[in-house]
Amino acid sequence: MAQPQFGHVGSYLPGDTFRSRLELRLSGMHRPVRAGIAGSQHTGAESIVMSQVYEDDVFTEDEIIYTGQGGRDPKSGHQVSDQVLNDRNLALVKSTETGLPVRVFRKVLDELSNELVFRYEGLYRVVGHAFETGKSGKGVWQFRLVPFQA
Repeated sequence: MAQPQFGHVGSYLPGDTFRSRLELRLSGMHRPVRAGIAGSQHTGAESIVMSQVYEDDVFTEDEIIYTGQGGRDPKSGHQVSDQVLNDRNLALVKSTETGLPVRVFRKVLDELSNELVFRYEGLYRVVGHAFETGKSGKGVWQFRLVPFQA
């Protein structure tokens, strides 16, 4: 298993875009092809991807409210059950404790190509988490992230 890598990777900078999750993986920026959280409960989260699939996610210039993973129906995409603190969600909890930077990627529409891409938003710090009732009425883990200040 590869060693965790926190912070920037290689020469990639905020604003860089990636055409697919596979391209993110091959670059070393976000290793899982499907999971939105890279990391473990032992070391913390290295990176997250906001893919526009969780209705409770919020992205602003000053903070991110990121919904943990789990509880979604794979076919409909609807939240059908409460989320649990599994290994990947616990990675974000661990990041709250360590204060290490987390790379954030967001699925956005590229204005030049008119295609959906994954944009590197930069480094963030997880500053809190809570179990909340989501818009679906199901329990979701929400993580608050703010821009990382070294």
